[in-house]
Amino acid sequence: MHPFFDKSIEYLKGVGPPRADILRKELQIATFGNLLFHFPFRYVDRSRFYKVKEVTDDTTWVQVHGRITAFQSFGEKRTTRLVASLRDETGIVELVWFQGITWVKEMLRTGVEYVIFGKPSIFNGKINFVHPEIELYSDTQQQQGFNTQPFYNTTEKARARGLDSKGILRLQKTLIQQLPLYLPESLPDSVISPFKMLSLREALVNIHFPADGDMLKKAQFRLKFEELFFIQLDLLNRKLIKTEKVKGKVVTQIGDHFNNFYNHHLPFQLTGAQKKVLKEIRTDMGSGKQMNRLLQGDVGSGKTLVALMSMIMVLDNGYQACLMAPTEILAQQHFNSLSELLSGTSITIALLTGSTKKKERERLLAELADGTLHFIIGTHALIEDRVKFSSLGLVVIDEQHRFGVEQRARLWSKDDVWPHILVMTATPIPRTLAMTIFGDLDISVIDELPPGRKPIQTSHRFESARLRLIGFMKEQIAKGRQIYIVYPLIEESEKLDLMNLVSGYDAICRDFPLPDYRVSIVHGKLPAKDKDEEMQKFARGFTHIMVATTVIEVGVNVPNASVMIIESAERFGLSQLHQLRGRVGRGAEQSYCILMTGNKLSAEAKLRMQTMVRTNDGFEIADVDMKLRGPGDIAGTRQSGMIDLKIADLTKDGAILELARAAAISLLDRDPHLQDSTNEILRRQLDARKAGKNDWSRIS
Repeated sequence: MHPFFDKSIEYLKGVGPPRADILRKELQIATFGNLLFHFPFRYVDRSRFYKVKEVTDDTTWVQVHGRITAFQSFGEKRTTRLVASLRDETGIVELVWFQGITWVKEMLRTGVEYVIFGKPSIFNGKINFVHPEIELYSDTQQQQGFNTQPFYNTTEKARARGLDSKGILRLQKTLIQQLPLYLPESLPDSVISPFKMLSLREALVNIHFPADGDMLKKAQFRLKFEELFFIQLDLLNRKLIKTEKVKGKVVTQIGDHFNNFYNHHLPFQLTGAQKKVLKEIRTDMGSGKQMNRLLQGDVGSGKTLVALMSMIMVLDNGYQACLMAPTEILAQQHFNSLSELLSGTSITIALLTGSTKKKERERLLAELADGTLHFIIGTHALIEDRVKFSSLGLVVIDEQHRFGVEQRARLWSKDDVWPHILVMTATPIPRTLAMTIFGDLDISVIDELPPGRKPIQTSHRFESARLRLIGFMKEQIAKGRQIYIVYPLIEESEKLDLMNLVSGYDAICRDFPLPDYRVSIVHGKLPAKDKDEEMQKFARGFTHIMVATTVIEVGVNVPNASVMIIESAERFGLSQLHQLRGRVGRGAEQSYCILMTGNKLSAEAKLRMQTMVRTNDGFEIADVDMKLRGPGDIAGTRQSGMIDLKIADLTKDGAILELARAAAISLLDRDPHLQDSTNEILRRQLDARKAGKNDWSRIS
């Protein structure tokens, strides 16, 4: 890169040491390059004028042309505000200033035409603009051609030092005027030419000060493509290194353990999707290279059975396997279900968590070390230094994003030869996100439900349907079914007018009294022993209804529970609603999910309810969820820095991501080690990314 990019920001005209300190601390802008790559997050067309009657509080930033009819100051000292009325031929809006009042007052004249620009809101039933930009209409008439105003992210502390969006825009203007006429390219010509991309300099100029709409689109494409291209090149390069250098234990035998399980203990016929995934896993583990595979599948799709059969394959080749879960409840659930599946076989399996008693722990550790224990299920307890395997061949991780990369590294490094890695997630991940945060993993998808499973019927009901709901619940209990009722809160909240868990439990107990009905209650503040006892009562069928918070999102597996009622469903995200719905539908009976909400719903909440009612497809739900929430929230904690994008948006730029990934694959096919002199710039960029970082790429 050009030395210009490394200059300290304090040397830019209009900054100086105090402002430079604010820019560094608040916006991470320490150099000229940092400021250049602080891209606008939105552009507003300043050539369009709105009529007053067109403006609503839902309108984003708008520009209005009219005459000031009156203005007056109210209040004293700190409470002083200036209020002005602006009229056009369709109506009147109010303009309000709390700061800079003296300056604004000096420029205001009644009867004179002005242009105001800002974000409208409603106060006392009137449309008003707080702190709008204002200038004489005669001045705006001198501006010709394309007139688009960029907006920049900033903070309250930065605003207080004059570094609001407009202040940053002024700095960008000063910086662009100093930009060298020649900037070296950051991409080789073999990548730039096929897409007829702008040069880096043209892109940087036009992203801040676009010459016209076409140049803005071209600048955005160039910079978004480049950002996504380097992420993909980094991931694919790491994957290539793993494939070449990291050896995995060779698993080729299909032996007695597997054949016995497949022929005599399989609970149901495998789906086509499960067979396809098992074939992919078998091919990986037989290649002599370490497998790093992500297994995606909805709740109830049979991921755990695939994981178990992979573990049995490993056992037939003389290796042990472990399954690591993020919570004790989930580890216990896996242990129970796997123990049941392995009942009647000679395969040994054990559970190791923080609650395991000392004597039992010592026995398990000894059996692991001498190889008599085949499989171990556990939590973070598996990472403890004392846990040593005789020969670990496969690690299965459930809900992987809940483990830090470094935590997982401690588990893998217990063996001289790297074990195979199978990561499972029940949270369907949109394709664009999977390619970005899991781009260094091979991905398998189970997109079929096991035979006999019926799609869950989902409905959305308002409070007025409460009596009918109670009648429906009694019908289901009479048929021998059980019911979950989930609440978003434990304690009363003044801010959110929601029925809390305790009052909800009391109401259910009144509607479903003893001795005919029994109700369990579970929430995060219950002692672990009481929580476990309540869950076990429900799992054994002793209680008919479980009133709970989202602690049951990953928890007990009760095939007999066929109704999931989610109270105040508008307070939950789509992903969480889908996970909760997956707690039912595990048996052969028809299951139901009922979303209870208040009558007043936001547009986003309505879309969430409509999506849940319309589809059971987790991938479709994940796509809608990502559009609503953005990729950062969905990705969880896994490599969160990787999706700290400056300009690209995974919810909108999937097509550019596909092009960038294809270009990275094509380039690495031609030059796997980036040894060609034309690709030296790419090698330097990748080295800079890895500088000073531990290489955790071997562990996905």
